[in-house]
Order: sequence, then structure tokens, then C-alpha cells
Amino acid sequence: MIRRRSLTQRLTGAALDKVQANKSAGGQNKIEAGGSVAHASFNGLRVLSLESRRAKEVEKLIRTYGGEPTVVPAMREVGLESNQHVLDFAAKLLEGKYDLAIFMTGVGVRTMLEIVQTKYDREEFLAALRKIKIVARGAKPNSALRELKIMADVTAEEPSTWHELLEAIDTAYGPSLAEMHVVVQEYGASNPELLAELSTRSRELTKVPVYQWALPEDLQPLRDCILGLLNGIFDVTLFMTAVQVIHLFRIAEQMGKKEELREALRKTVVLSIGPTTSEELTHYEIEPDFEPSRPKMGFLVNEAAQYANRLLEKKRNGEIEAVAVGPSSEDATPQKTSRVRRVAPSTPTMAGFRDGLAEREGLAEIDFLHEIGSRMAAADPLHLVLDRIVAFITEVIPCDSCFLYVLEGENLVLRASKNPHADLVDHIDVPVGQGITGWVAKHRQAVAIASEASNDPRFKAFKNIPEDHFEAMLCTPILCAGRVVGVINLQHRMSYRHTAEQVRLLSTLGFLVGAEIERARLESENVQLAGKLETRKVVDRAKSIVQRDLSLSEEEAYQRMQRESRQRHKSMREIADAILLAEDLRRTRSTS
Repeated sequence: MIRRRSLTQRLTGAALDKVQANKSAGGQNKIEAGGSVAHASFNGLRVLSLESRRAKEVEKLIRTYGGEPTVVPAMREVGLESNQHVLDFAAKLLEGKYDLAIFMTGVGVRTMLEIVQTKYDREEFLAALRKIKIVARGAKPNSALRELKIMADVTAEEPSTWHELLEAIDTAYGPSLAEMHVVVQEYGASNPELLAELSTRSRELTKVPVYQWALPEDLQPLRDCILGLLNGIFDVTLFMTAVQVIHLFRIAEQMGKKEELREALRKTVVLSIGPTTSEELTHYEIEPDFEPSRPKMGFLVNEAAQYANRLLEKKRNGEIEAVAVGPSSEDATPQKTSRVRRVAPSTPTMAGFRDGLAEREGLAEIDFLHEIGSRMAAADPLHLVLDRIVAFITEVIPCDSCFLYVLEGENLVLRASKNPHADLVDHIDVPVGQGITGWVAKHRQAVAIASEASNDPRFKAFKNIPEDHFEAMLCTPILCAGRVVGVINLQHRMSYRHTAEQVRLLSTLGFLVGAEIERARLESENVQLAGKLETRKVVDRAKSIVQRDLSLSEEEAYQRMQRESRQRHKSMREIADAILLAEDLRRTRSTS
């Protein structure tokens, strides 16, 4: 029988020799990505991550930056034994019992809706949410809410810990919070500090758990990585949530290795995604070496690649003291516990995070792919797919307007817009080749105009569109199987010069979503065709009844139905349904 080697065994031998050889060579190996040399590199350092949900992405990102990744999931999301808390919340919300709802996670928003739909009408629930005040703890729950057409009144600023959340709530509502019934969507575990503060500020506080964190079903990989840390196999350890810290030490305690793990981590470079995770590490007497400039996975890995080599060298040379912190340490002074640093937000050498994209959202290429992939994963109707694409684009590229056109026949039809244009969406057709949008579709090339877009010879104005007077424009084609299926059009009120990174980003997005748009469009067409076919069958059946009852010809019966449709302002399908219903009632009476 062939036995699978443990993680510790697999990290030794030839692989470890190769890593050591790279390091012995002076760490000069450089990783080329996309034809260029990366600005940041781990130079062969062995990097441990405990990420679960995005394990593949973080492994690829570490490898891209020249690290030897080991990704061991430390947790999993599991449902609660009972969904009664969520259902009770929905019932009271529909009764108008809440004034303010706080959403902590995007996953929580979606999970809550899935549970509510098992008992209550989805649209009634969402309509009730729109009537109360909404607070989002950061970008992810805000994005999930926007997908549901729910606008958050308050969003906590980064790093979006409970401190920033509470400050944002206090600033927005102040003393009026004392008269509110507040509900908090929890995630994984309760936050007692936040709940305690909110309970003293509000009239009544309700917490609604929607899922919980649990240890992985297979604990052996976690045990192996603990042994790997004890044996000095890892150089860098990444912590992306506080739960990863808790679970790692829980397993170490079960193994009787808690103290050894603490000492082993102090000999590696320990990186924390943000203040909440840093606080948890401090609780276990581990001081993280730094937090990234933005609490994002891409920033954490990139900045780890920039600084980990120097930090590790200083630690091993004794230049950085591996101090113990926490209540049991004699060194737990304010001076000692404040050594954790954040990388400056203006880090100039961030590979893959250049220009406005990095400064605004901090999405690396891998984050970008994951975000758009997750939004396209569900087989949703065309308009919902397009609305998600528009929402994503406007999150990562600053703009005042975003139009999304879909090619149908020889015309580009406006199907989605960032700004509300109920009278324009689905009603504006742009012939291929006409205007800048049509030119992009015809030539399959991006167009970026920094100012005076309306003076471009390709420009064509459309009636009643305020965006026609905007100064700047970026327009890129959406492609599927080598052919154009649509166009993305960004506009700015003032002059705006799009960076090469933004142009490439929008063009890449056009490649990624083209197939999904085409799938959704074809599916929508099939639904419409099926509906037309069914309507025709119903109209034909009704027409036969009219012919029989009024002794009319087929053409006369159809004209009679058309006249009724116009006079009553009803569709032919509605007239036909009424005729068939009357026929069914007559048959029922005759047989009874």
C-alpha cells in the first residue's frame, strides 16, 4: 500500500534542498510575470498561509512573487443547527420592528437571504430592508447589498474593525441611536465588545447569527503545519483572519505544543491582515511584524514579498527583538506592544498595484479574477448579470457614468447603467460603426479620450442623455469567441486621463465577461421565444372559441380580439386568457 507523505515530509528532501540552494545563491532569482520582472519577490522564502476560502488564489499569488507556498485551511464555514434567529428577524422586519440593520459580511448577507427565502417572499423582505437604515462593515457587505439594490446609509472605513464601525455609527446617528431598535448580522462568532457598546447606545439590540466557523474536517494538515513551524520549515506566516490564529493555537494545545508554537512563530516573519487579527495574535503573545497598507489579501502578499527577506534577516541577526507580548509577559509595556507597523499607503514599488486601481481598491490581478468570477458564477438572468458587471467596474475604476451595451443583431442596445436611466435602458439602439461606442464595436479597439469627448469626430449625441456632455470617456469592446458581443462605456464629468493599467483592466474585463453575457443573452432570448410560442398557442385557442361562439371567420375572430386589446389596453395574451377562463367556467357550470 502506498502511503501519502505528510506535509512535513513533503517539505523536506529535494524541495527543501532546492529552496536552500536558491537562498544560498544570494536570493537573486527574479520571477517574471507577464514578460516583466516583478518589483517584489520572496526570493524563495517558504511561506505558510492558513487561508480557506481563497486558498488557490493566495497560493498562486505567493508563487507569482517567488515564494514557496504552503496553504493549509484552518477553518470552514458551516450552517447553524437552527435558522430560527434569521427567520425571527425576517418576521419582525416585515412587521416594521427594526430601525437599523448592521451587516458584517458579504457572505452573511447572501446566506441570510437564502434562509429567508425558504419561508418568506424575497421581494417583500428586500423591500422591508430598504425602509430602514442600513450600515455595512466595509466593502464586501456593501457590495453584496448593492447587488440586491440596497444602498447602505453608512459604511465603515478601512480597516473596518468594530472600532471603525462603531465610530461611523456614532458619527451618523449620535444621540438618536438611543431610540432605535438595532439588529446585527453576526458572522462566525459574536463580537462581545461591539455588542456591549451598541447595547448601551441603542434602545434595543438583537443579534442574528447566520453561520459559524468550525475547524476543518481533516485536522492532519494543520497538525503537520504546526510540526513544520516547530522544525523551522517556514520563513513567513500569513494570518488573514483572527479565527485562523484561534484555530491554529487550539490544535497546538490539543497536541501539547502551544508554548513551542509560540516560540516557533517568533522566529518567523509573522504578518497580520489588520488590527483585529493583530489583536488576536497579541492575545496569544505573538507580535506581528507588520500589517499591510490596505487590509486586502493582494496587498498583504505583495508587501510581504517586499519586506519579508529583510525582516527575517534582521530577526535572525538579533537586530529585531522577538519580544513576548500579552498579559503574561513582563515586557508588555506600551512601548513594546506598539512595535507592529503598517506599511505606508504610498509604497512606490508595489508590483501589480499601480496607479489609481491600487490606490482606490487595492485589488491585485488575482483578487480581480476572483471577484468577477464569483459574481459571474450564478446562472442569473441577463439584466442581473449586467448590473453585477457595472457594479464591479465602478468599484475598481472611478467614473461618473458606466453604460453597458449588448450587441443584438446589427445594433448595440443599452442594457445596464450605473446611473438610473429607466427611460433609456433597453430603449437606446446604437448601430455598429456609429458614434464612439459603435466605432469600438466595429474595430474591436479600446478608445480613451481625456477631455472634450464630444468634439471627437466619431462622437454622436443621443437625445436626453446627460452623459453626452461629460468630458472624458473610456470605451472597450466585450468579446466572446473572437467576436464582439457588447461594449463597456465609462464617462467622467471633468477631464480625466485613464492610465494604461485602467485601459488594460477594462479590456480584460471585456474578455472575461463576454461568454457570460452571451450565455445570459441567449438564455433571455430563449425565454422570450418560449413565451411568444406559448402566447401564440393561447391566442389560437381563444381565437377558435371566438370563431365558434360568434360564427366568425378566423381572420374576423383575430381582428375582434385585436380590437378588444386596444380598447381595454390589454395585451393579446390577457384577452386570450380571459376568453379561455370564461370557457372553463362555462364548462364547469354545464357539468355541475
